[in-house]
Amino acid sequence: MARLQSIHVAKASRLPMRDVDTVEVETGKGIVGDRYHGTRHRHVTVQSAESLHEAATAYGAEVPAHLTRRNLTVDEGMVPREPGARIRIGPVLLEVVRVAAPCKLLDDTIGRGAQVALRRRAGSVCRVIEGGTLTVGDRVDL
Repeated sequence: MARLQSIHVAKASRLPMRDVDTVEVETGKGIVGDRYHGTRHRHVTVQSAESLHEAATAYGAEVPAHLTRRNLTVDEGMVPREPGARIRIGPVLLEVVRVAAPCKLLDDTIGRGAQVALRRRAGSVCRVIEGGTLTVGDRVDL
């Protein structure tokens, strides 16, 4: 059974991601206190630790979850990428909007080549269908 491994938030676009144990997620808005809270579709980003391990192999070094700038990291399984797919994490229901494309900023924060290593491994952008409180360790249904 997959579990929520980590939660990361940032108050603004270029600010460092903070590791937190619990967050409040609002229906139709996203994670309270995160830079994307209240945006139209990009409420929450989700990635898989398995995909980060694959990216690390391609990159040749560790790819830390917080440096990818994704909000939620699940410990196992593959995050769905098809628009409309549903992900349940604890009480929160997410719907995939699109694939999360790795940005050029990753080469600055992780190192040159990280953006390419994360291509097709960077998770998904989701919108919040049902909100609630998320806590590290919550059950994940992909």
